[in-house]
Amino acid sequence: MTLSTCQTLRLHPDDDVVIATSASARGAALETDVGPVKLERDIQPGHKVAIRGRSIGDPVRRYGVVIGVASSTIRPGDHVHVHNLRRPDLAADGEIDHHGARTPPVESEEPRHFEGYVRPDGRVGTRNYVAILSTVNCSASVCQMVRDRFRDVTRDFPNVDGVIALTHGAGCGHVAGGEDHQMLERVLAGYAHHPNVAAYIVIGLGCEVAQPAPMVQRHGMSLLSRDPVPVLTIQAEGGVRKTVEAATAAVAKLLPQANTARRTRRPAADIVLGTNCGGSDGYSGITANPALGMALDQLVRLGGTGVLGETTELVGAEHILAARAKDAAVAKKLLDRVAWWRAHLAAHGVDVSSNPSPGNIAGGITTIVEKSLGAVAKSGTSPLVDVVDYGERIRQKGFVYMDTPGFDPVSVTGLVAGGCNVLCFTTGRGSVFGCKPVPSIKLATNSDLYRRMEEDMDIDCGVILEGRSTREVGRRILDEVLAVASGKRTKSELAGVGEAEFAPWMKGPTL
Repeated sequence: MTLSTCQTLRLHPDDDVVIATSASARGAALETDVGPVKLERDIQPGHKVAIRGRSIGDPVRRYGVVIGVASSTIRPGDHVHVHNLRRPDLAADGEIDHHGARTPPVESEEPRHFEGYVRPDGRVGTRNYVAILSTVNCSASVCQMVRDRFRDVTRDFPNVDGVIALTHGAGCGHVAGGEDHQMLERVLAGYAHHPNVAAYIVIGLGCEVAQPAPMVQRHGMSLLSRDPVPVLTIQAEGGVRKTVEAATAAVAKLLPQANTARRTRRPAADIVLGTNCGGSDGYSGITANPALGMALDQLVRLGGTGVLGETTELVGAEHILAARAKDAAVAKKLLDRVAWWRAHLAAHGVDVSSNPSPGNIAGGITTIVEKSLGAVAKSGTSPLVDVVDYGERIRQKGFVYMDTPGFDPVSVTGLVAGGCNVLCFTTGRGSVFGCKPVPSIKLATNSDLYRRMEEDMDIDCGVILEGRSTREVGRRILDEVLAVASGKRTKSELAGVGEAEFAPWMKGPTL
């Protein structure tokens, strides 16, 4: 339930704060649903204003949930933020129990369809790329040189969306066979097998830990045809120029094959929708995130899959998802991942409350719990059917959780490696994130951002602040997902963004 006036929003009747919808000056009488309060300082949009007095140590609620504890006396009209609010004590792992998935009844959905590329393994692509995979940073420049030979590929091959170079800063300096080595291989294999990739080649240096030929053999990486995967190393080819020429010839041979792919009508159940947020503000948990959650629920009812990640932005709200797990085993998998993150951060001397980021704080988000509650809204209300590791193949239909860091490029790289074929990315401060070979749909949390960056934002979710229903905007998002899945270009694609954002997670030491 959202209670609103022309100046503020209160998200739940139990809340101790309202959210300002516009800038107001100190001394102004700010209208709220419980009457006017006199502002004690200037207030920016998205920030919290107290409507109830709070003493030191008293809980402060937003979303009807405790987001923090007063660190100093708070009076009605006070700005509530980092200067007078600290995070609450987070529940210990053992205090969170699974109570079974309890979701409200929802109406059935009419069948929906899109135009996609059916691949031999039955999965469906929304784009049709040829990829150049780098096994190590040492071959990154060569991969990019080869890519540059094919900048205008769609002119001669209209059914191919482009040739992309997937390069990164890893591939050596790891323990051979260790966790980072295995994770990198899993991610590279996930991209090679991705339904949005019609064909690919692999380029390495030759002496790196992540050896390309054994990787291809281990992961069964094969093209649509029976031809061997083109695997080149700079040392074996005789240097940069010779490798570029050989790789260019290999890509040129693959393009006609990739160009034979055609879109066909497919049910919405073939969509695997990844969700992410970046550059969040005080409106993220009010507009774009809940609207995306509505769209995810609609997709799940159509038989599709929606995926949430960013475990560092789940801490403090994990009990909400655990209660939605289909069984105790799935709930335990989720809580185990959160426990790992707490231990991992503590081992590096990092407190979990180090998140939110400076940009989040500037946008009005104060504590990790507040940020997590808003982030979880992207997941809707559907039962949680599975929890998967970073970059692991997503095999279950329904709502799935993937363990990823909160850093956007690393998080989305894992989601794409797992098989997401469309991404919805919410932002309140203006992220321009793209993630080739998967289209990225930008959801602006407020209309000012949308107008200021309209060339980069796909949907204005700020209209919810003007009276549009969250359900209506959720349907608009699902419509856009299906249109983009059918070939409509997103703003990030039109801007040429999304190739350099490939960033596999490396969590171990560099040797």
